[in-house]
Amino acid sequence: MGVGEVPGEDEVRSFRATGWLLTRTLDDDGVAALRTWVDEVAAWPDDGDGWMHHRELTDDGPKLCRSENLVPFHAGLRELLTTGSLLDTASALLGEPAVLYKEKVNYKLAGGAGYSPHQDAPAYPFLDAHVSCMVAVDDATVENGCLEVVESAHHEVLRQDDGGRIHPDVVAGMAWRAVPVPAGWTLWFHSRTPHRSGPNRSGLPRRALYPTYNAAAEGDLRSAYYAEKLARFDAAGARADGGVRVSLIDDFEGRAVT
Repeated sequence: MGVGEVPGEDEVRSFRATGWLLTRTLDDDGVAALRTWVDEVAAWPDDGDGWMHHRELTDDGPKLCRSENLVPFHAGLRELLTTGSLLDTASALLGEPAVLYKEKVNYKLAGGAGYSPHQDAPAYPFLDAHVSCMVAVDDATVENGCLEVVESAHHEVLRQDDGGRIHPDVVAGMAWRAVPVPAGWTLWFHSRTPHRSGPNRSGLPRRALYPTYNAAAEGDLRSAYYAEKLARFDAAGARADGGVRVSLIDDFEGRAVT
């Protein structure tokens, strides 16, 4: 699928200092293949054999906002996420061999909602540290809600509000940096790197593939993560604020489909 850049020592040092890194993963043919795979996943039925679809209510009606637990059911995505440059890059950034912890596609279709300021670590049970990335399926721009990050703030879990998001008093003192990502490029970030994204105000989709990795020495926890997530979803029920429950924290700003 082409390119597959793996960071060198200087880039790894930069990641460890700032908490984020931009690399190129796919060439044009690879982007085309990834878009085909994402279209295939989006067409899967809601009552499938283990994968999960989540939908949000937009001004244009219900729209798909996330699909997850994908690699057992799609050979192309399984190869992309568990072999080659993505796994090698995760290993380089972690400083030891990595294993896939979870994976999802966020669609953020036209009119789709954004995500409140948060860190991923509170939503990822069993471990304290992971490395995640956003592989851009479509160009991620300021207009369509690219990620914004806070540099060098990934050394601890910050004060949270009742929904697991970064507390507004903490957010107010942060310097946010928008990171546009061209299709085929990948934005890597530590699971404690503060990040957020705005809604998609363009007329086009802003789809992205988000794998998360942990150190293999800490165990292959992928199945345990999804079992824990489903159990917590069942126990929690609907969000009190009317939002869509897509995560173990309430960072997604989309409206629930009723």
